[in-house]
Amino acid sequence: MQIGYKLATEAFGPNELIRQAVLAEAAGFDFVEMSDHYHPWLETQGHSPFTWTVLGAIAQQTERVGLVTGVTCPTVRYHPAIIAQAAATLALVSGGRFTLGVGAGERLNEHIVGDGFPDTAAGRHRLLREALEIIRLLWRGGYQSYEGRFLRLCDARVFDLPDELPVIAVAASGGQSARMAAELGDGLFATEPKPGVVERYREAGGDGPRYAEVTVAWAKDEDTGARAAWETARWGVTGWKVMSELPNPVNFEAATATVRVEDIRSAFACGTDPQRYIELAQPFVDAGFDHLVLQNNGPDPDGFIDFYQRELDQRLRKLTPTG
Repeated sequence: MQIGYKLATEAFGPNELIRQAVLAEAAGFDFVEMSDHYHPWLETQGHSPFTWTVLGAIAQQTERVGLVTGVTCPTVRYHPAIIAQAAATLALVSGGRFTLGVGAGERLNEHIVGDGFPDTAAGRHRLLREALEIIRLLWRGGYQSYEGRFLRLCDARVFDLPDELPVIAVAASGGQSARMAAELGDGLFATEPKPGVVERYREAGGDGPRYAEVTVAWAKDEDTGARAAWETARWGVTGWKVMSELPNPVNFEAATATVRVEDIRSAFACGTDPQRYIELAQPFVDAGFDHLVLQNNGPDPDGFIDFYQRELDQRLRKLTPTG
């Protein structure tokens, strides 16, 4: 079992994220993960720096901890040729510590370039499939061209390629995307403890790392943690149908108007009781995930990292599937 720390790119500026990554490495986390957003989910979060710049800086200020995009969308805001180049470069400057997490994206971030964002999940998955094919093609080396239904590549070459290419972990929420992760990726990425997703991935031949995010809100008491998470992370209980469709933070403000602090308590591990964190992580282990990412939405990141080192590290690593 590997344990990661989710750097909250929507809640902190770039220099603070770098500082937290250094702390996470010292505390024993195996990797740090960053979303790749253009906008925060809510205006109250107040941040959204460029992920690739921050990851490059983290690579230079750390020695051991892995680096993961969780996740980037290589289809609309970026052309996959740019992601192929960026990921190869980050793998080189990090000494092979980078994992490229990719997904079909959210309208929140992809609509901003004005090129349109597919209205259906099937359309987004078709785009993602072509993007993965282009990235794989460019990573073979040499000049490459590609003519897809949605994406094109014209006589392009990534000149600086690492000897060992980055692992590609593909975000999945159902059977179709899980099979794509097995076919075109090297690993799986998910945000819900769905055993069926891991089963479809394995049935399709997938045998790589399986990442999953566990939402927590550490604070010195449960109420403080829950209220902090409500203020900045209540979008997390809306479900993927909402999260993938709304275009701007103001829309998420409206969509979460009825979310209660009690809803946060039931979905997040809040406060200082280690057992609650273990209870929230166990279903992901039961579902077959072996890389757990702790996404802290509490008000004190330093306090949480210290709590993890003292109370959670060994307990989480010892988790095994029940039954």
